[in-house]
Amino acid sequence: MSKALVLLGILFLVPSIDSGAVQLDPNNIDMTIASNKFVFINFYADWCRFSQMLAPLWDEGADKISQELAGQGVVVGKVDCDAHGSLGTKYHITKYPTIKYIINGELGKKEYRGQRSAEGFLEFVKDQIKSPIVEVTDIKELNELEDKKMYVIGYFEKKDTAEHENFKKVASSLKDACSFYAGFGEVVDKLHPPGQDIIAFRPSKARSNEEDEAFLGNLRNFDEFSAWAQEKCNPLVREITFENAEELTEEGLPFLILFHNPDDTDSIKEYNDLVKKELLGERSQVTFLTADGLKFAHPLHHLGKSKDDLPLIAVDSFRHMYLFPKYEDMRTPGKVRQFLQDLYSGKLHREFHYGPDDGEDKEEENVVVVIDATGHIPREKENRVKRDNRAPPDSQFQHLKPSDNRYSFRHDEF
Repeated sequence: MSKALVLLGILFLVPSIDSGAVQLDPNNIDMTIASNKFVFINFYADWCRFSQMLAPLWDEGADKISQELAGQGVVVGKVDCDAHGSLGTKYHITKYPTIKYIINGELGKKEYRGQRSAEGFLEFVKDQIKSPIVEVTDIKELNELEDKKMYVIGYFEKKDTAEHENFKKVASSLKDACSFYAGFGEVVDKLHPPGQDIIAFRPSKARSNEEDEAFLGNLRNFDEFSAWAQEKCNPLVREITFENAEELTEEGLPFLILFHNPDDTDSIKEYNDLVKKELLGERSQVTFLTADGLKFAHPLHHLGKSKDDLPLIAVDSFRHMYLFPKYEDMRTPGKVRQFLQDLYSGKLHREFHYGPDDGEDKEEENVVVVIDATGHIPREKENRVKRDNRAPPDSQFQHLKPSDNRYSFRHDEF
């Protein structure tokens, strides 16, 4: 009996270890983020059926991750957005549950969209925390890099310096946008001044003829270096794929898309030049994209086009698609910009129904049809009525958005 009491007393003295994800709130979330390399967070609401379904899987995943990745600066947390609405607002949560991650203090651009399982969560975190930097062992490797990718290349005297640490942090944040390579010591000693590390950005040769551009700021200043790398690795024109389409559609802006043949790099460069020279002022209202016209043959079909018509430019408003009439006209200054202005004003939609505005009296949305003395509709009116009875091709990229049934919405969006 006495032994049992002693054992019971010992158990009371041992602090209990909570299983599952760490409950985060305004009092501890900032410290948690600052103290860890990777923070994986489930933003949920108790009333949400999907949140309820995820909860046990999330806690199981948290336990698995804490066991296998102990000591590696990884925390799995959860935020009750009903109790802490300010955190939902801060992290732009619009549906429940939403899974986000923060790496080295920076919020990841993408939500987690992988498998909802403990093993899936673990594999994702493992992939996120592993070093994205490819170490160069022979300088010839830098001459054999793929032309289609963008690179940030570091030439370092040695590892384990403040400069290299900042390089690693930025690489972790931007690895989905750029590929990161680094050489050390004798391997790259002829490519940088003695005692001075050099970082260079190499643009995609498929999109630009520009040469490598060196970072001229202070590499020990993380914010300065990070801002430079962010600007370089997040170009104005992005390529849409089936993998990133959902993320791009969530930005909510219409797409201006160049559909091109996969081996056609000339039109990509021409399109990039156009955006930089003429369309910078439109970037808050439209997303500039390129698309492989063979992979995205379905939208072309809805535009009445095929691979034989490539390259071509179209806009997808998430309601309808409109074709830029003639690709060659993009070379005429102001043509594409006017095309976008016509989208914003509704002119593209109006002209699809009623034909080009020609300076004559404009038809209203409800067309008045005048029958001539013979009892027939005049041909010009007949054509206009035919146009009015059809609609522009439906948006095809709206189908790549997340399903409306996949998540519930916030109470304040009802």
